Amino acid sequence: MNNFIYMYGMIISTQSFLLKGSFPAPDSEAEIKEKYHLVGGETGTAAAVCLSLGLNVKLGGTHLGSLNKDIILNYFGSKNADISELVTKPFDGVTDYIIIDKNTRTCFGEWEKLFGSGKPFYEPPNEASIRDCECAGIDPFFYPEISAELCLKYSKPYATIDCTYDSVMNRHCAINAVSHQFLKTCYGNTDLEELFRLYTDNTDGLVIFTRGEKELIYGRKGQKPKYFKPYSLGVISTLGAGDSFKAGTIYALYNKMSDEDTVRYASAVAGLACTKFPIALYPPTVKEVEKLLQQK
Repeated sequence: MNNFIYMYGMIISTQSFLLKGSFPAPDSEAEIKEKYHLVGGETGTAAAVCLSLGLNVKLGGTHLGSLNKDIILNYFGSKNADISELVTKPFDGVTDYIIIDKNTRTCFGEWEKLFGSGKPFYEPPNEASIRDCECAGIDPFFYPEISAELCLKYSKPYATIDCTYDSVMNRHCAINAVSHQFLKTCYGNTDLEELFRLYTDNTDGLVIFTRGEKELIYGRKGQKPKYFKPYSLGVISTLGAGDSFKAGTIYALYNKMSDEDTVRYASAVAGLACTKFPIALYPPTVKEVEKLLQQK
């Protein structure tokens, strides 16, 4: 496969439940409107969108298990992604369970068991894959130092997400899209402009702070922060919006877009993703994105 993007990170299956109404209060009930068991994870969902945008993708990362390998392999195999690097192990595999209404998504998983087991449930990044790719989309969750150093060794630009400002992933990235949930968890109520300065001071890459429907913040070292209002569309589900934004940044990186065009494109991809459920079955297309971009 020529001119491919190497996508390394969390590739799991997701059982998603879209509610008919709002998320219920404790000790009450809600009606499930739709439910699916499909490809998920930050890299899995982003890869599904990248493939829909016409990119060639090679996947690496999470071990597959008995309960999710067929879902993942059949999905990506049917779309001509390179799945030769994915490894199946004798365990159930990683699945999360997500309940969604129009405005929220609540995730249940077994991350403490997985990360606390002492045994990695993922493969290291493949050096040959990084060497041969055009660019990469790298999650910061597994072997971040190795991933960043290999990309640096072979001069491969990479897009990443949700890592701290002093991390090796932020230091060497081409693009880092950091969510407001991550910033709040790591840095509490620290002033956003001060955080933006800390992030940009520690990298030569483009830093983007995503904030849901609020204006996102973006820019580079030494610049004043710039702002962009996301597209206002009819939201069905916010599940996978951040992963779709990541896919948009990878598409922009591959196509060598300007910072402004990167933000516009990624925002359009994420906005369209919110109008669809589930994203794995209805990922945004190039035609849809271009049509939306013409409106703003």
